[in-house]
Amino acid sequence: MSAERRRPLIAANWKMNLLKADAAEYCRDLRRGLAAATATGEVDARVVIFPSFPLIPVVARELVDSEVEVGGQDLHPEERGAHTGDVSASQLADAGCTWVLCGHSERRQNHGESDEWVGLKVAAAARHRQLSPLICVGETRAERQEGRTFEVLARQLLAALAGGPGPFALAYEPVWAIGTGETATPEIAQEAHRFLRQRITEELGEVTAAAVPILYGGSVTPDNAASLIAQPDIDGFLVGGASLDPQKFLAIIRCSG
Repeated sequence: MSAERRRPLIAANWKMNLLKADAAEYCRDLRRGLAAATATGEVDARVVIFPSFPLIPVVARELVDSEVEVGGQDLHPEERGAHTGDVSASQLADAGCTWVLCGHSERRQNHGESDEWVGLKVAAAARHRQLSPLICVGETRAERQEGRTFEVLARQLLAALAGGPGPFALAYEPVWAIGTGETATPEIAQEAHRFLRQRITEELGEVTAAAVPILYGGSVTPDNAASLIAQPDIDGFLVGGASLDPQKFLAIIRCSG
């Protein structure tokens, strides 16, 4: 499968933002915008919204019978039990999610999640066939300056794949570019994406590697999206701040073609 045949995947990570009324209005605006863009042939992309847990029912209700998918921002490796504040894969699936983020840099940094813990989460998602993990990997500024980018990416990727992920997508999110306004150049991003695809090829084979969407996440905006997705191994975006505005998010989706 060539890069041209991978359908773009554009994901919005709302993080800890928006309230119920905001989320409902956003989804209605998004549906209208996508319908118009699809009718004119501007857009042929998969779209996923990752709201915070309390907003999942609202988003799932507003997006019912649309092609926009819903995902959870995190999950616990266990199916049930005494894990206050956590949510399981089965609960996400029951709420209407078809995706879940695993290993976002903010979880790794703010909650001390290890590579091995992320791998357990990926395996938990894989046990539910309707729930696909979007695995996040990326280096810090210090790691890049030390020339350890590929070492870090390989370590994180292999740990995530250890439990057998089933169908999955990958997001390269250089930590130094998240929420900073600083974006990796298209060439820097492509270099990392190409490396990740090569490692997936080594671990899972060429057919699987050619089909896996690898997204870029790191201060994506309507201004830089087109130049990034023009790279052969960049298949879409995991959008943070810009995804909170439905019109900006729609502009990014349109850049995907």
